[in-house]
Amino acid sequence: QVQLVESGGGLVQAGGSLSLSCAASGRTFSSYALGWFRQAPGKERDLVTAISRSGDNTYYVDSVKGRFTISRDNAKNTVYLQMHNLKPEDTAVYSCAARRDWSSSRITTSYRDYEYWGQGTQVTVSS
Repeated sequence: QVQLVESGGGLVQAGGSLSLSCAASGRTFSSYALGWFRQAPGKERDLVTAISRSGDNTYYVDSVKGRFTISRDNAKNTVYLQMHNLKPEDTAVYSCAARRDWSSSRITTSYRDYEYWGQGTQVTVSS
């Protein structure tokens, strides 16, 4: 079992940057595909970005392409989300998720396929 703990959220003005981290417990972090999701008030939880076990493959939703970067450090059991040029519509609770995957290159995009979730961290972008 994996426990995920996010950090790095906060309040930022539009155009600013934030970096989120998600630290995982356990010794098999490299066995998990990872994703970042966000949920704004009154809206559904949406995938923002995902990364394969190896880190070689990534996926970004169109609205964050060119602004957000996902990365992982398997030695540190941590996945990162760097966010630049933030917009008010990026305001949401951001959560990381993990899925044990036999494939080192597969991207997982559906929240239903993820097994473990962090508690979430609030990101607020003011206009």
